[in-house]
Amino acid sequence: MKLWLISIFFLLAMSQSVAQSQQPVAKKKILIHLTQGPENPTVASLAFLVARTAIDEGHIVTLFLAGDAVPLLRDQVMDNVTGLGTGKLREHYDAIVKGGGKFYLSGMSSKARGITDADIKGKPAEFAMPKVLIQLSLESDKMFVY
Repeated sequence: MKLWLISIFFLLAMSQSVAQSQQPVAKKKILIHLTQGPENPTVASLAFLVARTAIDEGHIVTLFLAGDAVPLLRDQVMDNVTGLGTGKLREHYDAIVKGGGKFYLSGMSSKARGITDADIKGKPAEFAMPKVLIQLSLESDKMFVY
């Protein structure tokens, strides 16, 4: 009799554990701050891959590109950056956009590198100052820096 009760208790505990592990993870706001650009294609593509993966998992994703990362939104750059084991930047970008991701580019970094409105025209992107990065980081549940 005791073995039977222990077995039932074990089965109930296991079924509760399985049910809890199948519950969806709550949607989180994720910020990815990227400063590596086309000179480091693996890291640049990795940041976009992580953003794409987070969107695929149902999270809200924002990317803030600064420093050498701002040229990554130029079409000719996006089309030619492929990371070693991290994939093609263009494919990740397209999935991020399709999933509702948003991009901010450091205004100062963009100006210093000749990035203009024409480079981001038609893209879910805008120029922003450092205070926007601070604001986004405070509003986010998680932040990744590359």
